[in-house]
Amino acid sequence: MLYRFAKGSIPLVGILLLGAVVWQPATATAGPLQEAVQNGKHLFMTATFGGNGRTCNSCHLGGGTTTGRLPDGTQIPSLSKAATIFPRYNPRRGSVLTLQQQVHNCVVGAIQGTPPAYDSTEMVDLVSYLTSLSQGKPIDMGGKAE
Repeated sequence: MLYRFAKGSIPLVGILLLGAVVWQPATATAGPLQEAVQNGKHLFMTATFGGNGRTCNSCHLGGGTTTGRLPDGTQIPSLSKAATIFPRYNPRRGSVLTLQQQVHNCVVGAIQGTPPAYDSTEMVDLVSYLTSLSQGKPIDMGGKAE
């Protein structure tokens, strides 16, 4: 059976199919990626990395989803865009930093601990968690944190 449609119309089946493709959320709902995100969140909330007793969540409150606070009371932005603004130039260091390098610097500086190696499961998990916080946000390399 052949169906004819008015000129310029789109078959309903095409709309439904297109909707199914376009509206699929890009989330890691199961498997190794979701496990890495969950492990990273656990590290973010609990790991002291052998330092001064602080965790990432000590400064980056709400798991990094809300405005944070440094120990001296200075407000810092949430990490909800962290994965979208790195790599970025750091004028204080005079170099471009990746998200992994920023995690490393936070562990060394604020936590005064031993950061996970760049190629370690722990670093991959932390970066996976931070990247999950930026899900759906536009890339803005070098942009400002919010």
